[in-house]
Amino acid sequence: MEKINSIDFMEMATKIEKEVIGFRRDFHENPELDYNLFRTSGKVKEFLRDEGIEYFETADTGICALIKGEGNKTVGIRADMDALPLQEKNQCEYCSKIDGRMHACGHDAHTAILMGTAKILNSIKHELKGNIKLFFEPAEETTGGARLMIKEGVLDNPKVDKIIGLHVDERIETGKVGLRKGVVNAASNPFTIKIKGAGGHGAKPNSTIDPVVIASNVVIALQQIVSRELPPEDPAVLTIGTIHGGTAQNIIPDEVEISGIIRVMKTEHREYVKSRLVEITEGIVKSLRGKCEIDIEESYPCLYNDDNVLEGFVESAKNIVGKNNIEMLKAPSMGVESFAYFSMEKPSVFYYLGCRNEEKGIIHPAHNSLFKVDEDCLKIGVALHCKAAFDILNK
Repeated sequence: MEKINSIDFMEMATKIEKEVIGFRRDFHENPELDYNLFRTSGKVKEFLRDEGIEYFETADTGICALIKGEGNKTVGIRADMDALPLQEKNQCEYCSKIDGRMHACGHDAHTAILMGTAKILNSIKHELKGNIKLFFEPAEETTGGARLMIKEGVLDNPKVDKIIGLHVDERIETGKVGLRKGVVNAASNPFTIKIKGAGGHGAKPNSTIDPVVIASNVVIALQQIVSRELPPEDPAVLTIGTIHGGTAQNIIPDEVEISGIIRVMKTEHREYVKSRLVEITEGIVKSLRGKCEIDIEESYPCLYNDDNVLEGFVESAKNIVGKNNIEMLKAPSMGVESFAYFSMEKPSVFYYLGCRNEEKGIIHPAHNSLFKVDEDCLKIGVALHCKAAFDILNK
């Protein structure tokens, strides 16, 4: 293994492995949701104080910490902290102690890895030719605490130059890393459409303006945006998830509400689909004598990996996991990730840390009540974070 300035980050990560595992298990036993991360953030702040790392609170229960090195460049490293409203079905000594809550997406591992990273980088801060900012983000699973953190100035004073993020991935074996050039995750726009007509007797539709029929036309027409107006080589989805309206079989209602999501891989497609959804819906509703209200939410943007930052990370990762254990992913994910807010502001790299271990039965997908993380991946994540950040500052 190559050592830069005689620093072996994998060796250092291995020495604190038990401590990092302890952090992760504590968070796993005590999952918290959304912005209500008072215990979780309290534990992180206690750790930072013990390590002598300065920090400030942001985005309610979020934290921004700073390790001051010997230069002007600054690298940000981000972890999300929140759990999911899910009942855990695993049987282990550190399973969730709170009914209906579970760390089923690995955010407990992400937070523990960043704490381990902080411990190591703080111990060698005089060898860093720049600063390290640590972003502990709340509400990744809901509205995205990253957006609020950025608004509150975490990328300033000192100004952040590049940002690193990770996500454990049960599809990738422990010891391996997955990355993708360009767009990594989709942008998301949830939407709701209220279609208003004039209700009446089901046997006398001529005396009504039927919102059910209007909604049916809208649902079918919206599907043509993706299939006929976007390039087939660019992934995109427009899904209608709910339709609500009516109270009885023989009553035409006054109103029908439909809702769904838009997922696209390019910012320009995002704007196009939103515009066309409004044009098509309003056109159909008007032509069929109804009225409508359209609400399109501005949710997570596309997550982009910067080519230069990614290439630098790959070179760093070769020294930790080896060239053969770095997998370049071909397809982006239609899922969303709030790290996208950071990637829209600064050159970034977001990578997937393998946590799959079939021998241990760690095979279940994220957001599943049987999801597990192979804890052997934690020290690898710590070493990767440290090496990548060190190289950005010192090379």
